[in-house]
Amino acid sequence: MMNDAPESNTPPAEPPFEDAVDATSAHAQAFNADARIAELQAQIETLKSEKLLALAEAENAGKRADKRIADNAKYSVSNIAKALLQVADNLGRALLAAPPDSRANNETLKNLATGVELTSKELETVLENQGVRKMNALHQPFDANFHNAIQEVENTAVPSGTVVQVFQDGYMIHERLLRPAMVVVSRGGPKREAAAGANGSGGSGGNGVNTTA
Repeated sequence: MMNDAPESNTPPAEPPFEDAVDATSAHAQAFNADARIAELQAQIETLKSEKLLALAEAENAGKRADKRIADNAKYSVSNIAKALLQVADNLGRALLAAPPDSRANNETLKNLATGVELTSKELETVLENQGVRKMNALHQPFDANFHNAIQEVENTAVPSGTVVQVFQDGYMIHERLLRPAMVVVSRGGPKREAAAGANGSGGSGGNGVNTTA
């Protein structure tokens, strides 16, 4: 005869306290890991931004350095070019001392003047090859950036502030002023139109005239 085991009314045993603690700890660790990952990702993005900024700054610094090197090469002849302008001035004075009518009556003077003219033109070509060019100042509005006024004269036939005489030619080297022109400026004439000043014609009425020789 079989005896059935009596059914037990005892409830199932609860998991040990240690297991609950382990589960909580695992959850906390998972949360901390997610937070750490987010923190590291933020740091990575920050480092990427800093790297891009550093690369951009390095590129800009390289461009600035290249420009300085190019400018140094471009304007390295400024001092010697300025010195050669004195030679050009003297050649021009020599030609003024031998006017055409005097040359016509003197074959030697004519040949000498021809040689001076050829030398002057050759020097002008050399200077032009280095980016040096003569400025056209005569009859132009006075501009203190390019002209050095040594005198003002009454002249009502032209607008005030017009260059009426050039004592010494001015020169540019590329985009920079190599030597200002020494000029005589008119005064007493009609005021120059404002539109002329807007077109880069300089001041009017002698305003801003630099009389330093």
